[in-house]
Amino acid sequence: MNTKFIFVTGGVISSLGKGLTAASLGTLLESRGLKVTLQKFDPYLNVDPGTMSPFQHGEVYVLDDGAETDLDLGHYERFTHTKLTRFNSLTSGQVYQTVLDKERRGVYLGKTVQVIPHVTEEIQNRIYQIAEQSKADVVITEIGGTTGDIEGLPFLEAIREFALDVGVGNALFLHVTLVPFIKAAGELKTKPTQQSVAKLREIGISPHLLVCRCERPLAKELRQKISVFCSVPYEAVIEERDVEHSIYEVPLMLQRERLDELVCQYLRIDAPPANMSHWQDILRRIIAPQHRVRIGVVGKYIGLQDAYKSVYEALSHGGIANDCGVEIERIDAEELEKNGAERVLKGVCGLLIPGGFGDRGIEGKVLAARHARENRMPYLGLCLGMQIAAIEFARNALGMPEAHSMEFDPATPHPVIVLMDAQQNVVNKGGTMRLGAQACQLVLESRAAKLYQAFVARERHRHRFEFNSGYRDQFEQAGFMISGSSADGKLVELIELRDHPFYLACQFHPEFQSKPDAAHPLFKGFVAASLAYARERRVA
Repeated sequence: MNTKFIFVTGGVISSLGKGLTAASLGTLLESRGLKVTLQKFDPYLNVDPGTMSPFQHGEVYVLDDGAETDLDLGHYERFTHTKLTRFNSLTSGQVYQTVLDKERRGVYLGKTVQVIPHVTEEIQNRIYQIAEQSKADVVITEIGGTTGDIEGLPFLEAIREFALDVGVGNALFLHVTLVPFIKAAGELKTKPTQQSVAKLREIGISPHLLVCRCERPLAKELRQKISVFCSVPYEAVIEERDVEHSIYEVPLMLQRERLDELVCQYLRIDAPPANMSHWQDILRRIIAPQHRVRIGVVGKYIGLQDAYKSVYEALSHGGIANDCGVEIERIDAEELEKNGAERVLKGVCGLLIPGGFGDRGIEGKVLAARHARENRMPYLGLCLGMQIAAIEFARNALGMPEAHSMEFDPATPHPVIVLMDAQQNVVNKGGTMRLGAQACQLVLESRAAKLYQAFVARERHRHRFEFNSGYRDQFEQAGFMISGSSADGKLVELIELRDHPFYLACQFHPEFQSKPDAAHPLFKGFVAASLAYARERRVA
């Protein structure tokens, strides 16, 4: 096997940006002509994050094959060209489930099943499996959690053993740590980094590279201090400062710190320098766009940055494609219920309603959809956002004031949104929704087909409820166009209003396939329509 392996760990605190660091390194190595894949190991005992609250975990990112994964896999796919599968995501829950299934089948031939070697071998098998399946030159593996967490110890032991198996020059440890600025002292402090590395070395891992998250520049004296006390070369102490404009600055920042060059040197990879000119153009469009527009995102987890991570990024990508800075106004759906649409939505030039579950804030989202429809403001609904559009249209355009989704009101006389037939007898919650990439047949004369420049789209899903096709004729006769359906024609996938400049909603999640250099067509079109709305309003 010629594959090289990079292990990314983190210390001091969580949410340091290990995933962004790993993704940015993947970008740099790809730009050197290498084939890269990335994987995430999460120490929690859930089999996957699919049943976890956004307040606990943030966004659930869905892959083509239907795997419900950590949001860091979204960073991996946005920053690189790798196509991930469920094998790129591993949790302690999956590991222990596999080990115990083997034990029940008698695979271990009567042996005592232990963390070492049985659990650690299962973890290592996943690394080898990804290397074999992907045929990648470099596999980057991020270990979730913080060094020192009890639940993460089997993963750290597994990668320690793995590095010994593949030998010197084939595996590299990159540790992301914190160098905090203490206001009272007026200086950066290196002690947390020293303690974190010491903890890692107790486990038997000595990092080759240290990526230091910091608010202020890392002075030469501090780098020397970290180098001496953490036993890494001076040049291997990498500064990773908080970015000013966008996460897409991180790859260029790390390139200036020579991170990719140091990685290639240690792993004995002969590759040309990274050509990041396309990335510089992306950044120029973010920092100094020719246009600007304000778009409202109406949700129930607005206070949590990571709950709609892919949506925010896809809006940014739509802005990049239009050379337009997108200012996102985060609007709490419950605030809309209290204060009304006219007051809360003042100043926004486009409205987006993302996916979600539960009835909290639903009426506020309905108010937002009505405001966009009646004021001819661009509207993009995603998953629940499509269902909201259907509920609002039924109530206010078709004269069904009690229309609702059976998810929120099982007794509604007009159930325009119903539980899918395939979900009727489902009992288990984990991994049982309609998940992953499905084909969507687009109507020839629709706005959607023009945006996609195709008649078939393949998009990722995550839902249990669907549009009630029994109301299809009534909706279409009133100007509500069913512009996309499942391959068998039974499920409504895309809707749009015929007499509206841009009112489009989909049952799937297009945000999961958008990239900074390849904005998703629906987001690109939505931002363009919002910009046009802003211009018209200024003229008026």
